[in-house]
Amino acid sequence: MALKRMDNIGIVVDDLGETIDFFRELGLELEGRATIEEEWAGRVTGLGDQRVEIAMMRTPDGHGRLELSRFLTPPAVEDHRNAAVNALGYLRIMFAVDDIDATLERLRNRGAQLVGEVVQYKDAYRLCYIRGPEGLLIGLAQELS
Repeated sequence: MALKRMDNIGIVVDDLGETIDFFRELGLELEGRATIEEEWAGRVTGLGDQRVEIAMMRTPDGHGRLELSRFLTPPAVEDHRNAAVNALGYLRIMFAVDDIDATLERLRNRGAQLVGEVVQYKDAYRLCYIRGPEGLLIGLAQELS
């Protein structure tokens, strides 16, 4: 059996509402919110008794999804949000945008901070990294044509 697709990327956050608002501003659509506390969920994660608020967000093309999770029980145990770009593990999510400057302007109004600078890679892309809500590292790529 072959791999069908990547279903979603999951990120654990403290402030679910603020993070939803940020990704909405970026252009993702809220697909749904729920509280997960059934016994099966704790068996999947290995955490046992858990209670988690989740929000599923979808990219405009309908192919990419981002699952935001806020653990109520047990609480989050480690914090990688301000890890350096070269840290092991989760690094960043990269989104393709039409206009990187306009996107940056909108996201700055939601607290985003440019990590380095906007750069051009050959004649192909303009790229940058930003820190979004709770220090999440997000990449933006504008294809040049």
